[in-house]
Formats: sequence, structure tokens, C-alpha cells
Amino acid sequence: MYDTVLGYLSHRRGRRALEGMTAHNKTHRVVVIGGGYAGTLAANRLQQNPDIDITLINPRPQFVHRMRLHQMAAGACEAVVDYGTLLGSGVRLLADRVDRIDTANRRIDLASGDSMGYDYVVYAVGSTALVPESVEGAAEFAHTVAEYEAAQRLRATVNALAPDAWITVVGAGFTGIEVAAELATGGRTVSLVAGAQLAPTLGGPARRAVSRWMAENGVGLLEDAMVTEVRPDAVVLDDGTVWRSDLTIWAGGFGVPDLASRSGLRTDTLGRLITDATLTSIDDDRVLAAGDAAAPSGKALRMACYTAGPMAATAADTILSRIAGTPPEAFSLGYLGSCLGLGRRSAVMQFTRRDDTPLDVHLRGRVAGAVKELVLKGILWSLRREGRKPGATSWLKNGDTVTSPALVDAKGSGHDGPIG
Repeated sequence: MYDTVLGYLSHRRGRRALEGMTAHNKTHRVVVIGGGYAGTLAANRLQQNPDIDITLINPRPQFVHRMRLHQMAAGACEAVVDYGTLLGSGVRLLADRVDRIDTANRRIDLASGDSMGYDYVVYAVGSTALVPESVEGAAEFAHTVAEYEAAQRLRATVNALAPDAWITVVGAGFTGIEVAAELATGGRTVSLVAGAQLAPTLGGPARRAVSRWMAENGVGLLEDAMVTEVRPDAVVLDDGTVWRSDLTIWAGGFGVPDLASRSGLRTDTLGRLITDATLTSIDDDRVLAAGDAAAPSGKALRMACYTAGPMAATAADTILSRIAGTPPEAFSLGYLGSCLGLGRRSAVMQFTRRDDTPLDVHLRGRVAGAVKELVLKGILWSLRREGRKPGATSWLKNGDTVTSPALVDAKGSGHDGPIG
């Protein structure tokens, strides 16, 4: 997704993480919080400096290939990978949760009761499902698919359903469309509540291609409809219609964990850590951010693996530059496109301008489906390559870099905590 067409292509080779590594011969301590796409790549890239003690903290002992969670929920595949095949030998993995970043004392407080010091932190906690409290019954009765444990629960529920059960997916962004398509190709009866517009980030031709696929594959599309209530066996639409739903899946957006705000760091209205152009927190130059939970200069970039990788590389490079005493470069990213999976073998690939606005050019069908699968495999290859050869990741840049911090949406000290 960086240096090839939607890329992540590299030679396939794994490395085992080094366990029990001590820091007695290291002069700089970097803690990476979050072991998703951004955190894993950042940790691997930091190995360019052998004097850095690198710890990757993640709640789970296995890597979650998040872009396959909808496939896992539908029973098509698994979505976990052994960290030992992804991390370089200079990265230590710690399975724990972070309760707080104590920036005053440069200390990480862990859920286990332990704590650890740091010189720099990479904040890469990712995103979570956003289920609105304003929709009655949504939190109680709707499933989500944005996290591994939620996808596990959804998979078990799907497997227990009768063959003729009705499934309703709420949300017509990429997550909602992909999970609806995956379930439909698995033989399930699926309806998709599309809200104001189906696939709003796609251009018109690509959007029409998605709509045709839905019609041809039996997905009921409820356009210009919103869900106002979720019941155990139905959803209620904004026009009062009670729509049968033996299983409801909420895919109406993403939130982020509130760790940054709980740690007294300024965030935007969604809860993403606000950084400057070098992905450094505007409150503390020892805290860097990358991925879905970062808002460089207050900008809301697309929450995607495509964005996370270059951000992770830039955050790592900023730390390496600061340690070396050289000026860090500003973050810059040029987009090529996006690829929306439609079941087991089909997809729609939307080409974009570098600023991520869609062109009226797309691929669809099995060719696009093959590209989608190549991207999914290539992401892991890219992480392995960075672990084996730190600094190998490159990406298309926009030409216009992120500039000064935009504080309009900052939440002050963050004590009132955003969604997460």
C-alpha cells in the first residue's frame, strides 16, 4: 500500500520476537502502546537505532489482522497472527493494558499493577466501534465487528442462527458493506440500513457498482433510512417501520479509546490525540501518535491501514531524528485509492487523487477482488519486511505536508473524556 499499487509487497520472511530482553545496554527507552498495524510497524522501524530499548504493549498476545474481522465473523477465515512472525528481534512484546500515561514522571501505568519508565511513547491504540447511546437498545442488543472479541461473539451468534434468520447491518460505510456482503455470500438473508447514502466516500460510478452487486446478491438495501431503536428481534426505522431482525450488527462509525484524555493530553472531538506536523503531541514532545487515534494538526484523516502505516513510519522517524539530534520531517501522505471487499471473490477498487477525493475511475469484480486479497496478504508481508529490514517502508507523499496545529476541536485537558 506504500511503494506499490495499494502495495505492501515484500519478500516473505518472519522473525520471532525476543523475549526477556533487558535494557542494561540500551540508552533510550521507547514504549509503543498498541500492537495493531501502526504500532507493529513503528516498533519494527525503531530498530534502526540499536541503542533503543523497544517495548510493544498490546492487550492481546497475538496480532489481530483487523481487516479480516468481517471475514472471521462470517466464518470464512481466522484473523490472528503470531507476533513472533511479525516483530523484529529487537522488539519486546508485553501483553498488558495501559491504564495511564504519566507524562510528568515519564511512566506508563499498567492494568496489571506494574509500571515502566520511558523516554518516548508512540501512541497507537487504534479505534473501536462507536455505538450511539441515543439509539435505544443499540448497546444492549446490537453486535459489532470492530474488535477481535466482538467479532468472536458475532461469529458464535451467526453460527447459532437458524438458516432462515434475518440479519440487519446498520451502517453503509466500508465496514457495514463488507460484513453484509460476506454474510450474504455465505448464504444468509441480509439487509443493510444505508442511512443518507451508500458508500459515501466512493465516487458515483463505484457507488453504483456496489449497489448493483447488492441487488444481484440478495442484500436488501434500505436507503434513506435510519435506525432509531434496536430490539432483540427487530429494528425500528425513523419512519416508524418495525423491521424484523434476528441479529443486528452495528457498523455506524468508529470511536477511539480515551487513554489520551485520561492522561491529560489534548484530543479532538472524537478523542484522537492532537499532534503537530511531526506527529508529536502538542502537549508533550516525548509523546508521538500514529494510526486511527492520531489527529495530525487536528486533521481527520481516513481511519485506514493505508493511513496507519505511513503515520507509524513518520512517528518512528521523528523519534530517531530527535535521538540523533537532527530535524524531523513533517508527515505527508498521498492516497492512491481504496478497495472495498464484496464477499469472497469480488470487490470495488476506487482510485483517488492524492488528497483522497474520488476519481470517476474504478475496478470491480474478480480482478478487484484479487487486488483486495493481495493487499490483505501484503500488509503482513510489509510488517515482516520492516521487522527484518528496519526502515524499508516507503510511501507516496502528497506534496503538501501537514503544517501547524489546529486547536479548534481540542478538548482542553481532556478530563471530560471522549467516546471510547
